[in-house]
Amino acid sequence: MLTPEELERYARHIVLREVGGPGQQALGRARVLVIGAGGLGAPVLLYLAAAGVGTLGVIDDDTVALSNLQRQVIHSTLEVGTLKVDSAAVALRKLNPHVKVATHPERLTAANALTLISQYDIVADGSDNFATRYLVADACYFAGKPLVTAAVGTFDGTLTTLRAHERGRDGRLNPTYRCLFPEPPPPGTVPACSEAGILGALVGVLGSLMALEVIREIVGFGEGLVGRLLMVDARAMRFETLNYAWDETNPLSGNNPTIKDLSIHR
Repeated sequence: MLTPEELERYARHIVLREVGGPGQQALGRARVLVIGAGGLGAPVLLYLAAAGVGTLGVIDDDTVALSNLQRQVIHSTLEVGTLKVDSAAVALRKLNPHVKVATHPERLTAANALTLISQYDIVADGSDNFATRYLVADACYFAGKPLVTAAVGTFDGTLTTLRAHERGRDGRLNPTYRCLFPEPPPPGTVPACSEAGILGALVGVLGSLMALEVIREIVGFGEGLVGRLLMVDARAMRFETLNYAWDETNPLSGNNPTIKDLSIHR
């Protein structure tokens, strides 16, 4: 049951027919793991905490740098040099004391991914490199957990939801991350944020959309992004959606899978 204080805090959710009291209670029971407390992770964490998600886990082994603050809005100037997970936890507890925050000041690896992900109901991946995105997607498949994953470039971004361990309403397997992106780009072909630059507000848009998608997955309303890739072009201010499907040749869940565990990531 929601307390009187929670009823007031979440009143604007509760009056929504698609959310209501049951939906808000579902949010309160949910456990969400956010990969990265950076540009994408910052708005994801803030909006999920504001929405009343019961437990938020955040994994990041980095410290706050002054150059982060142009887009990583969960941190402040006073926290430069501190662990990002600790800085994020302080902000989240100030925003909503009803939310439990679990900090994991480490890098996600093949050795710890399954153990960590298995503790949560859903994962939101805001990592900034392809190696981690593939690791998270494969780990969520093996752990049987839904994944909301996004990526940003200098003026563009993408977002999708993966439930690769399940079948769709048509009985067909849902696509994996490898169905959408069979191979990562060759090393060195995609410049790092520090080299190419990035528009801070764009990261906020994609991170907020990630939080919205996580909330929709938990509460269960609307049409999710399973099998759909949302593409955002900040130059033209254009949003487009690309449909994609299970690929029978994918190495994870295809007809002849070659990836049986996470050893490929070691």
